[in-house]
Amino acid sequence: METKTAEVPAPQLVCEPGFRVVAIGGGTGLSTLLKGLKQFALSSAEILTAVPGSPIIRDLCAVVTVSDDGGSSGRLRKEFNMLPPGDIRNCIVALSEDEALLSRLFRHRFDKGSGLEGHSFGNLFLAALTSITSDFSEAVRLSSEILLTRGHIYPATTSNIELEALMQDGSRVRGETKITASKGRIAEIVLVPPDVEPMPQTLAAIAQADMITVGPGSLFTSLIPNLLVHGIAQAITRSPAVKVYICNLMTQANESLGLTAADHIRAINKHAHTRLFDYALINRTPASEEMKEKYAREGACQIVNDLDAIEAMGVVPVLGDYLEEAGVARHNTAGVAKDLMDLAEQHPHRLKT
Repeated sequence: METKTAEVPAPQLVCEPGFRVVAIGGGTGLSTLLKGLKQFALSSAEILTAVPGSPIIRDLCAVVTVSDDGGSSGRLRKEFNMLPPGDIRNCIVALSEDEALLSRLFRHRFDKGSGLEGHSFGNLFLAALTSITSDFSEAVRLSSEILLTRGHIYPATTSNIELEALMQDGSRVRGETKITASKGRIAEIVLVPPDVEPMPQTLAAIAQADMITVGPGSLFTSLIPNLLVHGIAQAITRSPAVKVYICNLMTQANESLGLTAADHIRAINKHAHTRLFDYALINRTPASEEMKEKYAREGACQIVNDLDAIEAMGVVPVLGDYLEEAGVARHNTAGVAKDLMDLAEQHPHRLKT
């Protein structure tokens, strides 16, 4: 008698709903971006009930620079030998479930009190948790749980680093605050010490990402330092994710005066030792005369959009109305986030088995 063996069905490829997004940067630029991306970040339960076809972020990670040595962060860094908490605190608040009392509490800055004046509560909270856990990254994780953040926040490295700038005149300037205050033009930025490692979670998030963004933020002190951490630029290059640079709106005194949009990308690629980006989000809205005059008093201006030069580097410019004016130039976070999601949807999801 002939017997038949049961056929084993081939494994089916299942498209996992939602995108995995890694946002890299620092300063107010990153926290502003995260506020927009947060609107698309859903929990597993929310994904099940989401409107079919709607853009979804299933996993949102922020990688944050940790080179700040000024203000409240700098004081805590010196007094407690900890990583600077300021930029990370801003990201925790940006990703928090709401902007209610707890978020306001983390942003609260003391304006008087011996030893307290100038400190924000969120910085002190992170300092206390770091003291209790003896682990800054664990303090960040616990703080994120308390504020119910819609994403993960990782310091670019848990090593104690400083920035050193090589200026075009050949001089060197050590420390982020001194670099920012310097009148010279920056030629190159390096980490001290140079061979610091990222968190394993950061590399894993980059490897699994569907989209990776860099910016907006200070070119030499908020963006490039992340890419100098050993392995991060290489991980971005290897990742199959769509890679997007979010261009600044204005040049910045002592960091990017006279640099065009293409110059920003060139500087990032030079420090990363590779071409990173597929797309660049670039503002096309002209600043008001009042805003132009305000920045001109600092020697700054709107960044020149040299689109042909950007395309020549193999980067596709995406133009949008991203400028909002509220005393200073700020990105329209909702518009940036929407265009990022549109880009993500133009590329196929990663297939899961």
